[in-house]
Amino acid sequence: MTEQRQSLGKWGEEQAARFLRRRGMKIVARNLRTPVGEVDIIARKGKTLIFAEVKTRRGSGYGAPQEAVGITKQRQILRAASWYLNEQGWQDLQPRFDVLAVRVVGEQAQIEHIADAFGLPDC
Repeated sequence: MTEQRQSLGKWGEEQAARFLRRRGMKIVARNLRTPVGEVDIIARKGKTLIFAEVKTRRGSGYGAPQEAVGITKQRQILRAASWYLNEQGWQDLQPRFDVLAVRVVGEQAQIEHIADAFGLPDC
């Protein structure tokens, strides 16, 4: 990954964290790396623990940011969330999986928050 893309990603994650805080969520962890995957932001609001994937784009040449969160990425986030919940002993919290699509518009962030974007597959 190029330094420019990493910088854009970090900027987008910071904007997303601010966005979530302004909506009353407490940031529990950022850039959590587990043996089974990575989660950009973990936030908590009441009894809900939000595992958020952040995708940032400058333009639309590669599609909407949220389109980059495909089934493979979703599975990786689900595995990482399960690992994290077991490690922390937080089975009493309700997990939720959100996507924050960040677009750069001028110098500002335009954020689309897709709450409950995906979940456990139906059995």
